[in-house]
Amino acid sequence: MPVKKVSIAADEAGQRLDRWLKARFPTVGWPRLQKLLRRGEIRIDGRRARPDTRLQAGAHVRLPPVLAALEEQRGAHAAAGLTPQQRRLFDSCVLHEDDWLLVLNKPAGIAVQGGSRTGLHVDMYLRALAAEQGGRLRLVHRLDRDTSGVLVVAKNRVVAAELGRHFASRAVRKIYWAVVHGVPRPGQGMMEAPLLKVRGRDGEHMAVADALASDEQPLGAPQPATTRYNVLQSDSDERMAWVSLKPTTGRTHQLRVHMAHLGHPILGDARYGGLADLPKGVERRLHLHARRICFTHPATGASMDITAPLPEHMRQTFALSGFDEKRLDRRR
Repeated sequence: MPVKKVSIAADEAGQRLDRWLKARFPTVGWPRLQKLLRRGEIRIDGRRARPDTRLQAGAHVRLPPVLAALEEQRGAHAAAGLTPQQRRLFDSCVLHEDDWLLVLNKPAGIAVQGGSRTGLHVDMYLRALAAEQGGRLRLVHRLDRDTSGVLVVAKNRVVAAELGRHFASRAVRKIYWAVVHGVPRPGQGMMEAPLLKVRGRDGEHMAVADALASDEQPLGAPQPATTRYNVLQSDSDERMAWVSLKPTTGRTHQLRVHMAHLGHPILGDARYGGLADLPKGVERRLHLHARRICFTHPATGASMDITAPLPEHMRQTFALSGFDEKRLDRRR
């Protein structure tokens, strides 16, 4: 495929080139983007550009073939629009919408962003909607493919940047619900266990830095990770427990790794030991849900407190175990 030129929109002006590239092509690794920049394969108005070059409205970014192909895919998805079935699914996920924000209840099993093996994903929906309505919808944070729950989307770059600062400063309160194997003791506590990516027999995954297996090879430096947990209820024979999880950092797979390290993996977690000895009647799906998010609205200053209903497979497990989610709502 030949090179392709992309014109910078007014709401994209002022961004650093490297950050614009990473946001536009999330499946391309950071080292590869840096290499393309060093080689001069990415240019602005025909001239070589540094990674920290600030974009100007109307400027043209020249993309090499590898990025041009991805850009064509973006355009094709946006031009195709949403099918009636996809539109109904998306509309059913909307928890809140105003002039600045869109808050979704992401279904389990749908990735937030695309990849080499990912067809349907949230970002595809957002690009199709933006093509219909004008402007651009921006993801503010991420959830794992198999994690359901609250996902915040900004409707312009200024709001996205402000919310990004809120998340970075830990001013956003995030509460997850999970069902785990056994009952953690004590019933509440804090996990402070740095995480890093490793390569093992089963490929790449995250691990607690000071508890690596002999066959795990570190692929980076450990990153601090902190999670508060609270047991809300357990079933009668204590085979599983409903827990509330509050991360104060946002590392990849943080909650899943921390609970497995605690000795109580999340039910249905195929990567971190959650499939072993599943109680009868429990689906083989990840029982982790981003239940609630609280933050200050970046445009109005209003206090936002948004709750996402449980996915069907977790509702079934709650009914099987006798967990009563309404008692927390009554208390709140």
